[in-house]
Amino acid sequence: METNFEKQLRYDKAYLKMAFEWANLSYCERKKVGAIIVKNRMIISDGYNGTPSGFENKCEDEEGNTKWHVLHAEANAILKCATSTQSAEGATLYITLSPCTDCSKLILQAGIKRIVYIQQYKDLSGLEFLEKSGITIRQITEEELYS
Repeated sequence: METNFEKQLRYDKAYLKMAFEWANLSYCERKKVGAIIVKNRMIISDGYNGTPSGFENKCEDEEGNTKWHVLHAEANAILKCATSTQSAEGATLYITLSPCTDCSKLILQAGIKRIVYIQQYKDLSGLEFLEKSGITIRQITEEELYS
């Protein structure tokens, strides 16, 4: 019989795979990131990194640097949720790359209680902030994801 931990791991992997697929929708060339917000086993929002609505879908400048106005995947998912009838309070955020400091503040304010991610962002300050704030964090590597 499957334990609660095994069942949760199975769901975590499935939602992370969806976030990974969602990342492929991004027009960004340097890094494609996807996010899914899940509450009560229902997907309530999704997002990927990219430019704001109405802007050209080009995320990098001529030198290959990310343009300042590009939105991160988790910010897009939280903003999409905010414009709907859904609340992220108590939800889980599945994301392909751990959050930066700015997105970590949005995650906390949105009421998200759990984060599951694949790859670590170069700056761990966002994760440290969220851990100090009592948010549960779990990393599932790409190798673990497909094993």
